[in-house]
Amino acid sequence: GMLGPALPALLWLALAPLPGPAARAELRVRVRLPGGRVAEERLQADSGSDCVSLELRQPDGALLTLTADFRQEVKIFRALILGELERGQSQFQALCFVTRLHRNEIIPSESMAKLRQKNPRTVRQAEEVRGLEHLTMDVAVNFSKAAQLSSHIHNVCAEAKEAIYTREEDVKFWLEKGVDGSMFEVLPQSSDLPDLQRCRLCADRWKPCICSYSLSIEWYPCMLKYCKSRDAAGKVSSYKCGIRSCQKGYTFDYYVPQKQLCLWDEET
Repeated sequence: GMLGPALPALLWLALAPLPGPAARAELRVRVRLPGGRVAEERLQADSGSDCVSLELRQPDGALLTLTADFRQEVKIFRALILGELERGQSQFQALCFVTRLHRNEIIPSESMAKLRQKNPRTVRQAEEVRGLEHLTMDVAVNFSKAAQLSSHIHNVCAEAKEAIYTREEDVKFWLEKGVDGSMFEVLPQSSDLPDLQRCRLCADRWKPCICSYSLSIEWYPCMLKYCKSRDAAGKVSSYKCGIRSCQKGYTFDYYVPQKQLCLWDEET
Protein backbone atom coordinates (compact mmCIF):
# COMPACT_ATOMS: atom_id res chain seq x y z
CA GLY A 1 0.00 0.00 0.00
CA MET A 2 0.94 3.67 0.03
CA LEU A 3 3.32 4.54 2.80
CA GLY A 4 3.77 8.27 2.26
CA PRO A 5 0.50 10.09 2.98
CA ALA A 6 -0.74 12.08 0.01
CA LEU A 7 -1.03 15.76 0.88
CA PRO A 8 -4.48 17.17 0.21
CA ALA A 9 -4.31 19.19 -2.98
CA LEU A 10 -6.06 22.13 -1.41
CA LEU A 11 -4.44 23.40 1.74
CA TRP A 12 -2.19 21.78 4.17
CA LEU A 13 -1.07 22.50 7.67
CA ALA A 14 2.49 23.69 7.51
CA LEU A 15 4.22 21.89 10.33
CA ALA A 16 6.92 24.54 10.60
CA PRO A 17 7.22 25.81 14.16
CA LEU A 18 5.72 29.26 14.48
CA PRO A 19 7.67 32.19 15.88
CA GLY A 20 6.83 33.04 19.47
CA PRO A 21 4.10 31.58 21.68
CA ALA A 22 1.23 33.43 20.00
CA ALA A 23 0.91 33.33 16.25
CA ARG A 24 -1.04 35.70 14.03
CA ALA A 25 -1.56 34.80 10.45
CA GLU A 26 -3.58 35.88 7.47
CA LEU A 27 -4.66 33.80 4.51
CA ARG A 28 -6.39 35.00 1.35
CA VAL A 29 -8.47 32.39 -0.42
CA ARG A 30 -10.30 32.76 -3.72
CA VAL A 31 -13.82 31.32 -3.47
CA ARG A 32 -16.61 30.83 -5.95
CA LEU A 33 -19.89 32.51 -5.02
CA PRO A 34 -23.32 31.26 -6.09
CA GLY A 35 -23.88 32.54 -9.60
CA GLY A 36 -20.24 31.94 -10.54
CA ARG A 37 -18.51 35.15 -9.40
CA VAL A 38 -15.17 34.76 -7.66
CA ALA A 39 -14.47 36.63 -4.44
CA GLU A 40 -11.40 36.87 -2.27
CA GLU A 41 -11.97 35.75 1.30
CA ARG A 42 -9.66 36.89 4.07
CA LEU A 43 -9.04 34.55 6.99
CA GLN A 44 -7.14 35.72 10.05
CA ALA A 45 -6.12 33.74 13.09
CA ASP A 46 -4.65 34.90 16.37
CA SER A 47 -3.75 32.02 18.65
CA GLY A 48 -2.75 34.47 21.40
CA SER A 49 -6.31 35.75 21.85
CA ASP A 50 -7.67 32.39 20.59
CA CYS A 51 -9.82 33.89 17.88
CA VAL A 52 -10.28 33.61 14.12
CA SER A 53 -12.03 35.92 11.71
CA LEU A 54 -13.16 35.65 8.15
CA GLU A 55 -14.19 38.41 5.78
CA LEU A 56 -16.09 37.99 2.52
CA ARG A 57 -18.15 40.18 0.21
CA GLN A 58 -21.58 38.67 -0.52
CA PRO A 59 -22.94 38.53 -4.11
CA ASP A 60 -25.19 41.55 -3.34
CA GLY A 61 -22.18 43.65 -2.29
CA ALA A 62 -22.68 43.35 1.48
CA LEU A 63 -19.45 42.91 3.42
CA LEU A 64 -19.65 40.01 5.82
CA THR A 65 -17.35 39.31 8.78
CA LEU A 66 -17.45 36.25 11.01
CA THR A 67 -15.42 36.36 14.22
CA ALA A 68 -15.06 33.24 16.35
CA ASP A 69 -13.96 33.91 19.93
CA PHE A 70 -13.06 30.45 21.24
CA ARG A 71 -12.16 31.67 24.73
CA GLN A 72 -15.63 33.13 25.35
CA GLU A 73 -17.51 30.59 23.16
CA VAL A 74 -18.99 33.42 21.12
CA LYS A 75 -19.32 33.94 17.38
CA ILE A 76 -20.13 37.33 15.88
CA PHE A 77 -21.55 37.86 12.41
CA ARG A 78 -21.41 41.41 11.12
CA ALA A 79 -23.01 42.53 7.86
CA LEU A 80 -22.37 45.93 6.30
CA ILE A 81 -25.27 46.28 3.90
CA LEU A 82 -24.98 48.84 1.13
CA GLY A 83 -27.81 51.36 1.11
CA GLU A 84 -29.79 52.17 -2.01
CA LEU A 85 -28.94 55.84 -2.27
CA GLU A 86 -31.63 56.50 -4.87
CA ARG A 87 -34.19 55.48 -2.25
CA GLY A 88 -32.87 57.97 0.25
CA GLN A 89 -31.01 55.40 2.33
CA SER A 90 -27.74 56.09 4.09
CA GLN A 91 -24.52 54.67 2.65
CA PHE A 92 -24.67 51.46 4.63
CA GLN A 93 -26.47 49.74 7.44
CA ALA A 94 -24.60 47.56 9.93
CA LEU A 95 -26.02 44.51 11.70
CA CYS A 96 -24.40 42.26 14.31
CA PHE A 97 -25.67 38.81 15.23
CA VAL A 98 -23.99 37.22 18.25
CA THR A 99 -24.48 33.50 18.94
CA ARG A 100 -22.91 30.73 20.94
CA LEU A 101 -19.85 29.13 19.36
CA HIS A 102 -20.01 25.35 19.65
CA ARG A 103 -17.03 23.03 19.67
CA ASN A 104 -16.06 21.63 16.26
CA GLU A 105 -17.89 24.31 14.26
CA ILE A 106 -14.62 25.69 12.93
CA ILE A 107 -10.99 24.59 13.26
CA PRO A 108 -8.98 25.84 16.29
CA SER A 109 -7.13 29.14 16.06
CA GLU A 110 -3.66 27.62 16.32
CA SER A 111 -4.42 25.31 13.38
CA MET A 112 -5.88 28.21 11.38
CA ALA A 113 -2.71 30.21 12.06
CA LYS A 114 -0.64 27.41 10.48
CA LEU A 115 -2.65 27.06 7.28
CA ARG A 116 -0.73 27.63 4.07
CA GLN A 117 -1.96 27.41 0.50
CA LYS A 118 -0.16 25.33 -2.06
CA ASN A 119 -1.75 27.17 -4.94
CA PRO A 120 -3.12 30.62 -4.02
CA ARG A 121 -4.59 31.18 -7.51
CA THR A 122 -6.96 28.21 -7.29
CA VAL A 123 -10.64 29.03 -6.88
CA ARG A 124 -12.01 27.00 -3.98
CA GLN A 125 -15.39 25.43 -3.50
CA ALA A 126 -16.44 23.93 -0.17
CA GLU A 127 -16.31 20.14 0.08
CA GLU A 128 -19.31 19.95 2.39
CA VAL A 129 -22.52 21.96 2.49
CA ARG A 130 -23.80 22.25 6.05
CA GLY A 131 -27.52 22.81 6.47
CA LEU A 132 -29.10 26.26 6.54
CA GLU A 133 -29.62 27.47 10.12
CA HIS A 134 -32.68 29.59 10.87
CA LEU A 135 -32.23 31.64 14.05
CA THR A 136 -34.75 33.76 15.92
CA MET A 137 -32.81 36.66 17.42
CA ASP A 138 -35.15 37.70 20.20
CA VAL A 139 -32.74 39.66 22.42
CA ALA A 140 -30.94 42.99 21.92
CA VAL A 141 -27.38 43.42 23.25
CA ASN A 142 -26.25 46.71 24.83
CA PHE A 143 -23.07 47.75 23.00
CA SER A 144 -21.58 49.69 25.91
CA LYS A 145 -21.71 46.62 28.19
CA ALA A 146 -20.96 43.92 25.63
CA ALA A 147 -17.17 43.82 26.02
CA GLN A 148 -17.69 41.43 28.90
CA LEU A 149 -19.39 38.93 26.61
CA SER A 150 -16.54 39.20 24.07
CA SER A 151 -13.88 41.87 23.75
CA HIS A 152 -14.26 41.61 19.96
CA ILE A 153 -17.81 43.01 19.94
CA HIS A 154 -16.38 46.47 20.60
CA ASN A 155 -14.30 46.50 17.40
CA VAL A 156 -16.52 44.41 15.17
CA CYS A 157 -19.91 45.92 16.03
CA ALA A 158 -18.96 49.60 16.46
CA GLU A 159 -21.03 50.61 13.40
CA ALA A 160 -23.94 48.44 14.56
CA LYS A 161 -24.29 49.87 18.08
CA GLU A 162 -28.12 49.95 17.88
CA ALA A 163 -28.44 46.66 16.01
CA ILE A 164 -26.73 43.86 17.97
CA TYR A 165 -28.92 40.80 18.38
CA THR A 166 -28.72 37.44 20.09
CA ARG A 167 -31.06 34.65 21.23
CA GLU A 168 -32.57 33.81 24.57
CA GLU A 169 -31.12 30.28 24.55
CA ASP A 170 -27.59 31.64 24.00
CA VAL A 171 -28.11 34.21 26.75
CA LYS A 172 -29.05 31.40 29.18
CA PHE A 173 -25.79 29.63 28.35
CA TRP A 174 -23.68 32.78 28.88
CA LEU A 175 -25.48 33.70 32.12
CA GLU A 176 -24.54 30.28 33.49
CA LYS A 177 -20.93 31.14 32.67
CA GLY A 178 -21.28 34.28 34.79
CA VAL A 179 -21.80 36.98 32.13
CA ASP A 180 -23.66 40.07 33.43
CA GLY A 181 -27.32 39.87 32.39
CA SER A 182 -27.91 43.62 32.34
CA MET A 183 -26.48 43.89 28.80
CA PHE A 184 -29.42 41.87 27.40
CA GLU A 185 -32.90 43.14 26.65
CA VAL A 186 -35.68 40.85 25.46
CA LEU A 187 -37.29 42.23 22.30
CA PRO A 188 -41.06 42.37 21.67
CA GLN A 189 -42.44 39.05 20.41
CA SER A 190 -45.47 38.18 18.28
CA SER A 191 -47.22 37.14 21.50
CA ASP A 192 -46.83 40.71 22.86
CA LEU A 193 -47.88 42.36 19.60
CA PRO A 194 -50.57 40.24 17.92
CA ASP A 195 -50.43 42.18 14.63
CA LEU A 196 -46.64 41.93 14.34
CA GLN A 197 -45.93 40.59 10.83
CA ARG A 198 -42.90 39.81 8.78
CA CYS A 199 -41.50 43.00 7.27
CA ARG A 200 -41.85 41.68 3.74
CA LEU A 201 -45.62 41.36 4.25
CA CYS A 202 -45.97 44.69 6.03
CA ALA A 203 -47.20 47.56 3.82
CA ASP A 204 -46.51 50.43 6.24
CA ARG A 205 -42.87 51.57 6.39
CA TRP A 206 -43.31 53.02 9.88
CA LYS A 207 -44.77 49.94 11.56
CA PRO A 208 -42.77 47.47 13.66
CA CYS A 209 -42.18 44.09 12.04
CA ILE A 210 -39.98 40.99 12.03
CA CYS A 211 -37.03 41.49 9.69
CA SER A 212 -35.11 38.65 8.05
CA TYR A 213 -31.48 38.75 6.99
CA SER A 214 -29.71 35.86 5.26
CA LEU A 215 -26.00 35.36 4.76
CA SER A 216 -23.70 32.59 3.65
CA ILE A 217 -20.17 31.66 4.63
CA GLU A 218 -19.13 30.18 1.29
CA TRP A 219 -15.90 28.54 2.42
CA TYR A 220 -14.39 27.98 5.83
CA PRO A 221 -12.14 25.35 7.42
CA CYS A 222 -14.63 23.37 9.51
CA MET A 223 -12.62 20.28 10.44
CA LEU A 224 -9.07 19.00 10.60
CA LYS A 225 -8.05 16.01 8.55
CA TYR A 226 -5.69 13.43 10.01
CA CYS A 227 -3.29 11.20 8.12
CA LYS A 228 -1.54 8.09 9.39
CA SER A 229 2.16 7.50 9.15
CA ARG A 230 4.20 4.41 9.93
CA ASP A 231 7.73 4.52 11.31
CA ALA A 232 10.54 2.07 10.54
CA ALA A 233 9.41 -0.21 13.36
CA GLY A 234 5.90 -0.32 11.90
CA LYS A 235 4.32 1.82 14.63
CA VAL A 236 1.37 3.82 13.29
CA SER A 237 0.69 7.37 14.42
CA SER A 238 -1.69 10.02 13.15
CA TYR A 239 -0.99 13.67 12.50
CA LYS A 240 -2.88 16.73 11.24
CA CYS A 241 -2.42 16.89 7.50
CA GLY A 242 -5.11 19.17 6.15
CA ILE A 243 -8.56 20.58 6.50
CA ARG A 244 -12.10 19.92 5.39
CA SER A 245 -13.90 22.97 4.02
CA CYS A 246 -17.59 23.73 4.55
CA GLN A 247 -20.24 26.16 3.33
CA LYS A 248 -23.05 27.25 5.63
CA GLY A 249 -26.00 29.59 5.33
CA TYR A 250 -27.80 31.44 8.11
CA THR A 251 -31.11 33.29 8.26
CA PHE A 252 -31.68 35.64 11.19
CA ASP A 253 -35.13 36.90 12.17
CA TYR A 254 -35.33 39.90 14.50
CA TYR A 255 -37.69 42.67 15.60
CA VAL A 256 -37.36 46.17 14.13
CA PRO A 257 -39.38 49.15 15.44
CA GLN A 258 -40.17 50.19 11.85
CA LYS A 259 -40.05 48.50 8.47
CA GLN A 260 -37.89 51.40 7.21
CA LEU A 261 -34.92 49.60 8.90
CA CYS A 262 -35.44 46.45 6.83
CA LEU A 263 -35.76 47.54 3.22
CA TRP A 264 -33.79 44.65 1.67
CA ASP A 265 -36.39 42.21 2.97
CA GLU A 266 -39.03 42.96 0.35
CA GLU A 267 -40.81 40.63 -2.00
CA THR A 268 -38.92 40.85 -5.28
